Amino acid sequence: MTIKDIAERCGVSVSTVSRVLNDHPDVSEKVREKVMQVVEEVHYVPNGSARDLVKPKSNSIGLVVRGVGNPFFTEVIRSIENAVGQAGYTMIFHQIASGEDELSAGASLVQSKRLRGLILLGGCFDYSKEQIAVLKVPFVCCSYTNSFGGLKEDAYSSVTINDQKEAYKAVELLIEQGHKKIALILDSRHDHSVSELRYKGYCQALLDHGIELDEELVEETGKFDMESAYGAMHRLARRRKDFTAAFVIADSMAVAAMKALSDEGWNVPEDCSVIAIDGITMSTYTVPTLTTLVQPAEELGERSVRILLDMVEKKAGNRHMELETSLREGGSIRKLD
Repeated sequence: MTIKDIAERCGVSVSTVSRVLNDHPDVSEKVREKVMQVVEEVHYVPNGSARDLVKPKSNSIGLVVRGVGNPFFTEVIRSIENAVGQAGYTMIFHQIASGEDELSAGASLVQSKRLRGLILLGGCFDYSKEQIAVLKVPFVCCSYTNSFGGLKEDAYSSVTINDQKEAYKAVELLIEQGHKKIALILDSRHDHSVSELRYKGYCQALLDHGIELDEELVEETGKFDMESAYGAMHRLARRRKDFTAAFVIADSMAVAAMKALSDEGWNVPEDCSVIAIDGITMSTYTVPTLTTLVQPAEELGERSVRILLDMVEKKAGNRHMELETSLREGGSIRKLD
C-alpha cells in the first residue's frame, strides 16, 4: 500500500494525504479522520520523504511500552532513560495499550523518527520470524523473551527474569511455611505470556512437593489490573474457605487481592498468607507489607540499553540475559503451626 493508494481510497489528493501524515494544520478534521482511519486499517507505515532521506542519521533510541497501566514499568522506564542519556543518545518514548501491536508501533516509530535502535518494554512472548521482519533496526525485548515462539536465539535480544522459575520460588516459600492449600490469582492460564509461565511455575512447585493441583483454587482475572484481581479474590474467598495462602502473580494485583480479603473479613496473614512478584513501591505501603520477589528493575533497564547500544555501535550481536529476583520479606506470610 502506497500513499497514492491511500489517496485513491479516501478520494483525496496525494498531497492531502501527505499533509495529514506530516500533521500539517491546513486539513479539515473530517478529512484528517478519514485518512487516518484508512492508514490504521491497512497498517500503513510511511516511507521517509526525499528530504528525510538526506538527513544525517539520528542519535535516537526508541522505547515502546506495552501496557500503560503496569506500575512495575515506571522504574524500568526511568532506568532506560538515564542509561540512554548517559551514553549520549536521545530516548523517544511511545506508550501503547496492552492489546496493541508493539512491533507495528515500533516499526512506525523507527520510520518517523529515524531511530538507531529500539527497546520493547512488555510485549508478546511468541513472535515469528516474519513478524519481527518489520523492525529494520536492532531491538531488545525488556522484561520478556520469546518463550512460546519459534525464533532462533540469534534473531533477537532479551533481558528478563525467568518467570516460571521465580513463580516456583514464590510458591515454594509458602510450602516451606507449612501451606498446602495455596490459591493462585492470575490473568490467564493460557495467555502465552507472563501469566502462563507463572502458572507453570506454580504447578511445578506443587507437584515437586507432593501437593495435588486443585484447579478450583486457581482464579483467572481476564485482565492484568487491580480491579480484576480484587473481583477474582472476592469470588475465590466466597467459593472456598479452606485455602491458607495465595500466590498473586504481580504486586499490584496482590495489593487489590489483599483489600478483597479484608473486605471479606479475612486477615492477612492470620487467615491467608500472600506473596507476589515485582517489588513495586506501592506494595511497601500495604498493611501488612507485602512479601514479594523483587525484580531488579534498574538492572533490567541498564542491561537492555547496554545490549542495544553494543549492537547499534557494531560491538556485539544479539544476546540474552536472565536476571534473578531478591526476596523482600514483609509481613504477609505466616508459618503454620
